Amino acid sequence: MSTAAISSLVVISITCIILLTSKWKLNAFISLFLVSLFLAMAVLPGKDVITIMKNAFGSTMASTGFLIIEGAIIAIMLDKTGAAITLARYILSKTGEKKGAAALGITGFIAGMTIFCDSGFIILSGLAKSFSAKTKTAMPFIAGVLACSLYSVHCLIPTHPGALAAAGILNVNIGDLILLGILFAVPGFLVSYFWIKRMTKNKNYPAAQEHEIPLQEVETIYPPVFWSFMPIAVPLLLIATGSLLNILQPASENILIRVLEFTGDPVIALLIGVVFALLLLHNKKMETINEVFENAIEKAGPILIITAAGGMFGMIIKETGVGTSAGMALSKTGLGLVIPFGIAFILKTAQGSSTVAIITAASIVAPMLPSLELASESGKLFTMLAMGAGSMMVSHANDSYFWVVTKFSDIHANITLRVFSTATAVMGVTVFICVWIASLFFLH
Repeated sequence: MSTAAISSLVVISITCIILLTSKWKLNAFISLFLVSLFLAMAVLPGKDVITIMKNAFGSTMASTGFLIIEGAIIAIMLDKTGAAITLARYILSKTGEKKGAAALGITGFIAGMTIFCDSGFIILSGLAKSFSAKTKTAMPFIAGVLACSLYSVHCLIPTHPGALAAAGILNVNIGDLILLGILFAVPGFLVSYFWIKRMTKNKNYPAAQEHEIPLQEVETIYPPVFWSFMPIAVPLLLIATGSLLNILQPASENILIRVLEFTGDPVIALLIGVVFALLLLHNKKMETINEVFENAIEKAGPILIITAAGGMFGMIIKETGVGTSAGMALSKTGLGLVIPFGIAFILKTAQGSSTVAIITAASIVAPMLPSLELASESGKLFTMLAMGAGSMMVSHANDSYFWVVTKFSDIHANITLRVFSTATAVMGVTVFICVWIASLFFLH
C-alpha cells in the first residue's frame, strides 16, 4: 500500500474517533478499540494485529497503571478527609477574602498536581461559590480561575494519564517532565488569571448565591495544614531529588544516594504520598482504608482502560510508518516544536479529550523525532511540553471538563465559552511560547 493511501487511512481513523466520541457519544474505549482494529487490519495485513494491540495495550498499562491508581488514592483522600478544603482555607487566610479567586487558583494549582482537574473542580466548587457570595465577586471570574489552575497542571504533569502515557511513548524521563511541567504551568496559569479578570471586568456578571456550605466551619472537621500538604509536597520533593541525582549521577555506592534514587522513582514517591494521605484519616480502621482503596480503584479503572486504549491506537499508527514519512516531509519546513504542538492542538479542539489528544499526538510524532532533530533527551522533553501546551486548547462544548465547570458553577454555557474557553487558548499559546523560547537555550 502506498504512503499516501496509508496516510489517508490514518487521517480517516482519527476522524472516526473524533466523530464517534464527540458527535455520536460512543464510549471512548470502544471507539479506540474498534478504530484501532480496523486500521490495523487495513494497513498491517501481513502482521499479527491482535498481538500488536495486546502488547501496546499492556505496555501502556505497565507504564501508567501504578501512578494513576496511586494518584487516585491521594485524590480520594484529599477529598474524603477535607484536606483540599484545609489547603484552600489556609491559602485564603494568607491572601485575604478579597483575593478569593487568587486563593482558589493557588489551591487548584497545588491540589491539581495529584487530583484530576474535573474531580478537583467538583471538590472546590462549593468553596468557589462561598467566596463569590461572601465577597460579591463575579462567579465566572472565580470559576474560570479555579478551572484554569487545575487545567494547567493537568495537561503538563505526568501524574495525569495523558502526559504519563505520552511520556512512555516518547521514553521521556518522568521526574524531569514533572519538574519542568510545573515550571511551565506557572506562566500559563498567570496569563489565564489576568485574561479571565479582563474578560469578566465591567460585565455585570452576578456573584453566586450564598452556598449551603458556610465558609467558616468547625475547625476540628479538617486535618491540620501541615499534614494536608504532605501527600502532595513529599512526592514532589522526592521526585525532584531523584531527577537531580539522575542529572548529577553521583557514585551510587553510598547507601543514602541509593535510598534517594529508589524513593525518587515516581512510583515509590507517590506510594509514600499515599502513606501520608492515609495518615489524614480520623478513622483508621481497615474497613475505612479498604473503602478508600476501592473508591480509588473504581475511579482509576475507566481512566486506565481509556489511557491504555489510546496507547494501543497510537502504536498501530506508529506501526504503519506514516509518522516517519511525515517526519521526512516536515523536516524541511524548519517548524520543529510547532509540529507536535499543532498536532495536539488540532486533536484536542476536534475531539475534546486532552488525554486522547496528547497520547495520539505522541504516537504520530514519535517516528518524526529524528527528522525534526528532536530525538535527544532534551528534544523529547521539549516535545512533550509542546504537546502538553497543544492539548490545553481549546476546551469547549465537546470537552467533559467544560461542562463540569459550567454545571458546578451554575453559569451559562455561553459565559463559559467566552471566559474559560478563550482562556485555555491563551494559556496554551503562552505555554508553547515559553517552551519554544527555553528550547532556544537548552535544546541540543
